[in-house]
Amino acid sequence: MDAGHSPDRSSDFGGRMKRLREERGVALRAIAEATKISVSSLEALERNDVSRLPGGIFSRGLVRAYAEQVGADPEKTVREFIARFPDESTAIGTRVSVHEIDTDPPSQFAPRLIITLAVVVPVAALIVWAVLSRR
Repeated sequence: MDAGHSPDRSSDFGGRMKRLREERGVALRAIAEATKISVSSLEALERNDVSRLPGGIFSRGLVRAYAEQVGADPEKTVREFIARFPDESTAIGTRVSVHEIDTDPPSQFAPRLIITLAVVVPVAALIVWAVLSRR
């Protein structure tokens, strides 16, 4: 992907990312599942709607993860993002409300976590009981 030295190409950072993603045949849902970034945040990136991104280092991390998933150079892509959105990409804090962060349906991760905890917690309690009862 060329850095785009003409103003027209460089001003549509998100559009270039979307075209690259589509050319590579990568679905937004696949990126969301691989990165744990909500589809709505990924869509905001592709629309250049940085007001919907978390801001600062978090936005740069989102851009880096997106680039990795579509086969772009992550560091170069982050530099392009910072050049296009200097204020938004370096701002500290978050612009996204808590209600906007987790808008995707729950993943399969939650049931696995519950099962793991259901096994690990009793085993840990048994170990603690055995150690304490020997004293």
